[in-house]
Amino acid sequence: MKTKAIDDPSYPVRKSDAEWREQLDPMQYQVARHAATERPFSGKYWDHFERGRYDCIGCGTPLFRSDSKFDAGCGWPSYAEPMNAEVVERVRDASLGMLRIEVRCNKCGTHLGHVFDDGPEPSGERFCINSAAINFAPD
Repeated sequence: MKTKAIDDPSYPVRKSDAEWREQLDPMQYQVARHAATERPFSGKYWDHFERGRYDCIGCGTPLFRSDSKFDAGCGWPSYAEPMNAEVVERVRDASLGMLRIEVRCNKCGTHLGHVFDDGPEPSGERFCINSAAINFAPD
């Protein structure tokens, strides 16, 4: 399991802090670049179920399809799986005194949320994603 900084130079898309601040609103910036978490039931996509895809707020990489989205009752958008295994990376997160698995955009390092093992079959995973880290693109 990886442990690396959100601004690690190995990400293909890199921007200065000033560029991130210019591109993102204050909540998006805190979530995407500082691994903050929006309050449950407050994000624009937690109860959004239109057909389409959800893209990274930082670089536009397509991350999740609407057909993998489900209502987990947790207050954040939840997905059973990413579009493919290559678009997200899993990073060890021990920031709250417990071990969790953070998920980031594999292209720009944007903090998306966390993945848990209480999701639906067949994967059994629940990708719990901040609305502030994604944009919706309708079909």
